[in-house]
Amino acid sequence: MGRGDIKTKKGKTFAGSFGKSRPAKVKSAAAKKAAVKKAK
Repeated sequence: MGRGDIKTKKGKTFAGSFGKSRPAKVKSAAAKKAAVKKAK
């Protein structure tokens, strides 16, 4: 369980991937609403 293990956070950081153990940054609901409002 180290850098080569993609099921761990360290492994995902090393591989540069996202998933359940290392979720990608998600914009908040307020930020999404502002973006949609700005687009209109």
